[in-house]
Amino acid sequence: MAARQREKWVTDEVHQNQILRELYLKELRTQKLYTQYHVNPLRKGEGWRVGGRARWGARFLNLIHHAAQEPKMKYPETQTESQEIGWDSEPLVNPERHDHRLNHFRVYKDITLYKAKMWSLGEDDRHK
Repeated sequence: MAARQREKWVTDEVHQNQILRELYLKELRTQKLYTQYHVNPLRKGEGWRVGGRARWGARFLNLIHHAAQEPKMKYPETQTESQEIGWDSEPLVNPERHDHRLNHFRVYKDITLYKAKMWSLGEDDRHK
């Protein structure tokens, strides 16, 4: 049994210092200093109005209107893979409602009305 036990990892100060140094350098690589601050254009409120008139000029109002637009109006192409799904929302086939090859509407004849009424009353032969 003693042979199957793992040997304990012996840590010394040099090895521990090397691990901490690597962690510190990795954190420095991934840190990003954020220095560009701006006003949130999506925030609603009275903070940007003073006495009924805008504190900032037309550029700020254009920024607000641009942020409120849908993505298809903002960008010429998709920005993410999720936007690719619904980007071109035009129908592939002309939706002509009178063409019976593509539109199979529910038609109520005498027999279908009869069976619908029988099923609503509790007849249980749907799967026969």
